[in-house]
Amino acid sequence: MNSNTEKIELSFLDHVALRVKNLEVSVKWYEKVLGLTKYKLPEWGDFPIFMLANKSGVALFPANVRDTKLDHQSKNVKIDHFAFNVNKENFEKAKKRYTALNLDFNIQDHHYFHSMYTKDPDGHTVELTTLVVDEQLFYKLNEL
Repeated sequence: MNSNTEKIELSFLDHVALRVKNLEVSVKWYEKVLGLTKYKLPEWGDFPIFMLANKSGVALFPANVRDTKLDHQSKNVKIDHFAFNVNKENFEKAKKRYTALNLDFNIQDHHYFHSMYTKDPDGHTVELTTLVVDEQLFYKLNEL
């Protein structure tokens, strides 16, 4: 099989599936903090509940809280974090929103991107990231 002729082009992050302790608490958090829109379709029953911004977001499923609890600090197999891309203006708005909501968050400089990290009600790390260099320059670097 020729890998060049069979190349798959991905468009964007569709969703990340999360197991959460309380569906409604998580729905409210994602609405309030990130402004995501709730999609709960009758054909799917009680879950998943999709929380979307445009075409990207998270799919919420109930956790089985009787299962052995995971160590949230572990770097073992799990969802480490997920990120939504925002422009610089919305990155600044998010700083103000997170501060107004009294959320714990930190900002990291990743040279090409700045990222802001916080935790949802179940301890999942949620990242907002914004490109701080010329978009054409950054994506050209990746072609080298």
